[in-house]
Amino acid sequence: QVQLVESGGGLVQVGGSLRLSCVASGSIFSINAMGWYRQAPGKQRELVARITSGGSRNYADSVKGRFTISRDNAKKSVYLQMSSLKPEDTAVYYCNADILHSAFDFAVNYWGQGTQVTVSS
Repeated sequence: QVQLVESGGGLVQVGGSLRLSCVASGSIFSINAMGWYRQAPGKQRELVARITSGGSRNYADSVKGRFTISRDNAKKSVYLQMSSLKPEDTAVYYCNADILHSAFDFAVNYWGQGTQVTVSS
């Protein structure tokens, strides 16, 4: 019913920048919060940043001041601008969104398939 498709991952050197994008498609009435999570090998998935439909943002302490989340409601998209990247930022990054299929539904949580970000030292 709904797909979240990420793009923009890749290999970057320490101190570099990347911009991740995620676009939602399918049976969508509206989108509440959208966010980015990441999972490094052998570790649990963790929140990186989240943004509400009204634009309120929260970030993991480890990325504050380096990452910026934004969204374009008309394009059903969320972005993550990553700067001053560190080796510990290496992970698969997942897009996440709370989506309503109609005005009468509760929001359903969806995940993208993930995009790899590798920071080399």
